[in-house]
Amino acid sequence: MKNVIRQKHILKLYLTLAVIILFSCNETKIEVNNLKYVDPQIGGVAPLLQPTRTRMQIPNSMVRVYPERKDYCDDQIRSFPLNMIKHRSYPVFNILPVSGEVNENKQPVSAWDQELETATPYYYSTWLEDFDITVEYTPSERAGYYRFSYNNSGDKKLFLRKINGINWQMSENGSVTGTEFFEGMKAFVYGVFDTKGKLSKTGDNYWVTWENDSEQINFKYGFSYINLDQAKKNLENEIPDWNFDKVKNTAKQKWASVMNQIEVEGGTEAYKRTFYTALYRCYERMINITEGGRYYSNYDKTVHENERDFYVDDWVWDTYLALHPLRYILQPKMEADMISSYIRMYEQSGWLPQFPQVFGDTPPMNGFHSTIMILDAWRKGIRDFDINTAYQGMKYNALYGTMVPWRMGSTCVLDTFYNENGYFPALHPGEKETVACVDPFEKRQAVAVTLGRSYDDWALAQMALELGKTKDYEFFSKLSKNYKNLYWKQKGFFMPKDKDGNWIDIDPKFDGGMGGRDYYDENNGWTYLWNVQYDIPGLQKLMGGRDIFEKRLDQLFREDLGRSTYALNARFPDFTGIVGQFSMGNEPSFHIPYLYNLTNSPWKTQKKIRMLLNTWFKDNIFGIPGDEDGGGMSAFVVFSAMGFYPVIPGLPVYSIGSPLFSKITIHLHDNKTFVILAPNCSEKNKYIQSAKLNGEVLESPWFTHDELINGGTLELEMGAYPNKEWGKDVNGIPDCLIH
Repeated sequence: MKNVIRQKHILKLYLTLAVIILFSCNETKIEVNNLKYVDPQIGGVAPLLQPTRTRMQIPNSMVRVYPERKDYCDDQIRSFPLNMIKHRSYPVFNILPVSGEVNENKQPVSAWDQELETATPYYYSTWLEDFDITVEYTPSERAGYYRFSYNNSGDKKLFLRKINGINWQMSENGSVTGTEFFEGMKAFVYGVFDTKGKLSKTGDNYWVTWENDSEQINFKYGFSYINLDQAKKNLENEIPDWNFDKVKNTAKQKWASVMNQIEVEGGTEAYKRTFYTALYRCYERMINITEGGRYYSNYDKTVHENERDFYVDDWVWDTYLALHPLRYILQPKMEADMISSYIRMYEQSGWLPQFPQVFGDTPPMNGFHSTIMILDAWRKGIRDFDINTAYQGMKYNALYGTMVPWRMGSTCVLDTFYNENGYFPALHPGEKETVACVDPFEKRQAVAVTLGRSYDDWALAQMALELGKTKDYEFFSKLSKNYKNLYWKQKGFFMPKDKDGNWIDIDPKFDGGMGGRDYYDENNGWTYLWNVQYDIPGLQKLMGGRDIFEKRLDQLFREDLGRSTYALNARFPDFTGIVGQFSMGNEPSFHIPYLYNLTNSPWKTQKKIRMLLNTWFKDNIFGIPGDEDGGGMSAFVVFSAMGFYPVIPGLPVYSIGSPLFSKITIHLHDNKTFVILAPNCSEKNKYIQSAKLNGEVLESPWFTHDELINGGTLELEMGAYPNKEWGKDVNGIPDCLIH
């Protein structure tokens, strides 16, 4: 009997231990949830340009909300929009809860307190100081939920801003509807309160007022680009009841899912905050505007039914470099839908878009880099789209679209000149513009346009090669060498030429007017010296060989500005995150530190990448050195922190840098994983001593997309001092890069 009792006690003890272990495992699971490292306030104050936004949004979804203020240091909140039309601008259906006596003829504002604000991707809360109101918000995909806690005894009101021809109405049951006009289309909202209020209008402003004792007002709404009925359906489908926490937890789980797709071990807490916040930013755009199997396209002003998901809001001049390539790895199906959306926009509008917004294409910057994006996707196994129609659009843009910056449409005399002479003609300093289609502020950007178009033509040639179109391949391959026409060997830079073929002798550091736009674009000649990443062997030959190429790279990071920083900033406000003449804060620079992997000193890539991440991407409100552009810059951080980067979009290879973590696990589709092991990695140990890929010695600082996407392990032995022999092979260039 005693043995039986003893056995029962032992069994009970084992069960207790099992429960403890089970709870411990669950605790650990929660503890390693990467979502806790995301801080939307990182980068909330910009050095010169646009800050990041404190944004709440389901990944890549239509409804995006942030408190309307200039930046994190701005003392006042002006409103809370129900959505943002563009990534960082164009708020619609702006509201603000107020209490007490207010001037109803003026738009109210309120001070707020940074320490009393909570911001996550899935939940937001702040205290409105002037009205003693706590505002909470949580997003759904096509809907949202606000909760207002009125903490005083004053009147409870909600301000509804009237802009863009907005029309607010309230039905007998207390629901509100709004229609807002913008850029030739409409947005619709349908909202309900848990407590019935009264709608009134004073001048151009609308107000909802409550005269009851309820301290908390709940407001949920559906949003649509189709019509009011669809907005109501979106609300009913996504937020059918009054359960704020349920909406919040659903949003939290969706964010946790994408954040946990990459797991890291080792590294500092600061590194993890920087890394996962950057990953969160990579899911801000493009956005899916499909609603219940339908979407409205302003490209042909039609509601489409029974098509695949339709995505808008992209700035491909920025995002083809790293954000799209990151999705090729993490979200290949979504990326295929995005490229399919580009192709449908071409079919609907006649042009393959460059900056596709919800209201149509906008042509900022220069180049047809959607061509590069599509080639890159195709070569990395993204095939679920109509490649023949895509190629038709790529070729049509190249043959019939103007290259004039910030313009979209048919060719003009400058394009004809380019096609006949192989370079975009520039004006001499002070020479008056004679071509009407040139934007008076953006200018000709002659060198940047020639380099960008050469890359686009290379991508088009490579796509022709993939499709067996030999004549097109030969034709566009020849055009891809046009960049050579602007290399002035005596000066060692890509420099402008006039219409007569004469060099225009400028200072490539500083000349060209605001942002260097007469000749370059947002950056100077030092940045554009390296913008031939698709033909580095050709660039090295122009410079005089690999050794000179490396010395010029060294010089880039050491060259003095030649003037005060404030004088440079006044002329080149986008030229931020400065190290010598290198600008970490602007997209054309992203690949440059990795070019050391194409020299005899790959260890310098490891040195530069660590220095740049440590210097310019801190986990605080100043943690973004330039315009983030909706994942464009953050994708550089995600890649570089993992220890590799897609230097040449269009070629399915990655260049190895220096990881921030001792172990990175990327969860791929088909239950595969790619793991980067760097067990001795630390803040001090940043240099690669040796490497293995899937157990085989790796001598080259490159690996392929197939080797990644098929799953495997990259092992990096790290140390405090460089192994100057590792990665230095006979050619210094992977076979696939030799032209």
